[in-house]
Amino acid sequence: MSNKHLKRTQRDYSLAFKLQVVNEVEKGQLTWKQSQLKFGIQGKSTVLVWLRKHGTLDWTSKIPMKKKAPPKTYISELEKKIKRLESEKEILNRAIDIADEMFNTEIRKKYLPLSQEASDKQGERKGNTQSEE
Repeated sequence: MSNKHLKRTQRDYSLAFKLQVVNEVEKGQLTWKQSQLKFGIQGKSTVLVWLRKHGTLDWTSKIPMKKKAPPKTYISELEKKIKRLESEKEILNRAIDIADEMFNTEIRKKYLPLSQEASDKQGERKGNTQSEE
């Protein structure tokens, strides 16, 4: 008889067989995938189910899988964020205008060249990244 077992059907899996597979995997003799091949177990997650049910080790994941939002949802969230940030920018610009009027200052003239310079540098970096794609 060769090393490879014949494909089995679900009815063939006795409790003793399941415990043997679980035991070999938990002792580190085989990975769950190797045991699947060695014993001819067809189901992709069958061995994992047995490990969770009959094993002594904790085979449940502690970290839940992150669910990725569909691209349309992600895009709409980004569009909302852009609108919110544009509104905030408008409010801040209006606040600067009011402060300039109330205190007879020129905040934009003092700080705009510095912020414009920083903005230009940031725009250059983004432009380089976009042109490389």
